[in-house]
Amino acid sequence: MNYPKGTKKEANSSILSHEVNYKNRGMTLEGELNDSNEYYRAIEKAYIYKKPTPIKITKVDYPSRDKAVIKEAFFTIPSTTDYNGLYKGKYIDFEAKETKSKTAFSLSNIHQHQIRHIEQINKNGGIAFLIIRFTTLNETYLLTANDFLEFIKDQERKSIPHSYFKEKAYLLKDQYQPRIDYLKVVDQLIGGI
Repeated sequence: MNYPKGTKKEANSSILSHEVNYKNRGMTLEGELNDSNEYYRAIEKAYIYKKPTPIKITKVDYPSRDKAVIKEAFFTIPSTTDYNGLYKGKYIDFEAKETKSKTAFSLSNIHQHQIRHIEQINKNGGIAFLIIRFTTLNETYLLTANDFLEFIKDQERKSIPHSYFKEKAYLLKDQYQPRIDYLKVVDQLIGGI
């Protein structure tokens, strides 16, 4: 058999190699949510999408016709939250974040304009929440807008302690399909409509 550049790879070269690639060991929270939302759409349960980040491209390099490379871009407006869509006639809007901390989720991860957005969605009858993953603990929580906003109003802390999530938030257990079934919690929030 003719191999590219005349080389033949050993059959078990990946086993023999001492290099271990830990890239993409586990899916990120965002990847799992995207897969879950794709599953919900496929079974026609909900239509929730990842919002694109609004950017304006100012410089592009074209090394060849089919290989354009963005060299310079900037954010046109601050983005709001990560996901939005419809479920059972209700507007759903949420932010998803991961933290390596075992003890708290830093509020510096949520920007002021995102907090205002969550407040407005909540005030206008939409269902807003945060999905926070403590990666080191392998725990994922859904924290409602009401509990999130109450914490910010009542506390002067710069982080939400893990204990607050254990007390107030809903623990989302990993499963096969969908990977993160956050709509079970949304059903509880809207009364199973």
